[in-house]
Amino acid sequence: MARNLLKNPCGEEQLEFWDLTENGGNQWKVEDMPGDCGHDFSDDGVTKYFATSFELCLKRQVIDLLAEGYSCEHLDTQPAVTVEDWYCGRTDCGCTYQMTVCLLDEIQEVMQDFKPEPVALDPDSDNCSWRQVSHTFSEYGPGLRFISFEHGGQDANYWNGWFGVRVTGSSVTVDV
Repeated sequence: MARNLLKNPCGEEQLEFWDLTENGGNQWKVEDMPGDCGHDFSDDGVTKYFATSFELCLKRQVIDLLAEGYSCEHLDTQPAVTVEDWYCGRTDCGCTYQMTVCLLDEIQEVMQDFKPEPVALDPDSDNCSWRQVSHTFSEYGPGLRFISFEHGGQDANYWNGWFGVRVTGSSVTVDV
């Protein structure tokens, strides 16, 4: 089984290892499951999540695949790269979620990316419980050396505090 290359995917170490590319409103915060007006998570091993605020909050990790022990030869065979993320909204406030994952070459130029349309969650009309998004990259060409994983969002009502989208359980794996 491939290992998760993201460090601190569920907030157990607060915001350690994450580059806060956007830290708006009251900024990122780590909270305990299920949180105020929250939802239970399907994996009992996940006890925390990252909460966003009333202005855009995005966080990113760039994974150096050579530093993680992968060889150029193996990476040039274009192994499948799978990314997964979990997000949810609160029961009392709408929010938006977004993610961008890029496969990068040795000078960190984009080889291929996955950037689904932002998702709007409205507690008045949607089930805002935990949802998973996943994507598997293949046939991206030789030269993969880095992977950039970025996600986040904000609340839809501009309420002071942490009423925006919640994220946890993120993963990036490379087939071996």
